[in-house]
Amino acid sequence: MRETIRAINGLKKESLIEDYAIGGGIAAIFYIEPFLTYDLDVFVIPTQKEKEGSVILLTPIFDYFRNMGYSFKGEHIVIEGVPVQFIPADELEEEAVRNGKQIEYEGVETKVLPPEYLVAILLRAGRKKDIAKVESLLQQAKVNRKRLKDILRRYGLSDKLNNL
Repeated sequence: MRETIRAINGLKKESLIEDYAIGGGIAAIFYIEPFLTYDLDVFVIPTQKEKEGSVILLTPIFDYFRNMGYSFKGEHIVIEGVPVQFIPADELEEEAVRNGKQIEYEGVETKVLPPEYLVAILLRAGRKKDIAKVESLLQQAKVNRKRLKDILRRYGLSDKLNNL
């Protein structure tokens, strides 16, 4: 995983993305008890030049890793043995990335989504496995409830939490 993160950091160094943060199951594991997860979800804020109106181009990211010799498996790029899915950040996710928590993983700097944003994004996805992560985060992580309530209100997700 360390080498995977190091390779992803290359995207910022090469100015192919503005910023990124780890989300999904791997981010949840940072806050709660470990569980089995298949891939690494990376929310990216593309550079302005990669935004063409409402279309976001991920081609430069794919080309970057293809040129480094990494392979593709479905929607994943397998980087140092880890399947990675790059997700262009929408408004909620971009805010989450910008507020990401700086961490160090085995000597390599990276960011993970804060638990409040992770809850909101997982609630919005709404799959059973996402709801299970939400419940675990609310029980085990230090979630700022006031901040979470504000995020859910602003993005129209309050009812999803109330209906758990």
